[in-house]
Amino acid sequence: MLQRRHMLAATLFIGYVAFAADTPLIDQAALLKRIETKDATLIVLDVRTPEEYAAGHVPGAINIPYTELPARISELPGVADKDVVVYCQSGMRAERAAASFKESGFTRLLHLEGDMKAWIAKERPLEK
Repeated sequence: MLQRRHMLAATLFIGYVAFAADTPLIDQAALLKRIETKDATLIVLDVRTPEEYAAGHVPGAINIPYTELPARISELPGVADKDVVVYCQSGMRAERAAASFKESGFTRLLHLEGDMKAWIAKERPLEK
């Protein structure tokens, strides 16, 4: 039974790693530079819960939880003509959000390298 659980966990992990590689990454420093220069071709999307977002988020990020994204995608201004950077706490929800965008035909998607865990670890600026 224990061996079966380990096999299932390994399969899920391998599947997640393959899935996570689907969306190109954007380096934290590169994103911060684009934020600081007020790059009008950029949307930063925090797909965590409203509570997580309120506790601190990437400056200028818009919060739409990944579970609500399909119904709320129209809230993103001019999204078809912009780079959309998605992030969550550790990566899984961000990749699910990116998959939703891809299903809707969006191609200018980027995933924040290291997500919020790495952003905080590197002491990057936060908005609350």
